Amino acid sequence: MEFSSSDIPMAQFIINLNASLPASQKFIIHILDNTHMFVQSHASDMIRSAISDFREQNSYEKPS
Repeated sequence: MEFSSSDIPMAQFIINLNASLPASQKFIIHILDNTHMFVQSHASDMIRSAISDFREQNSYEKPS
């Protein structure tokens, strides 16, 4: 089990990611509040990767 802390938008992203998975792959163990949750430790790399991909897809690059 691993403790995860984030801001509210990223916590919602993690919750939605968890909800999109089949029951056998869900990783959230317990949601404490809007920004803290316990997740299965094996999912931490997958969560970080999904957040990184999300940030890359939603970042603004100033036109040259």
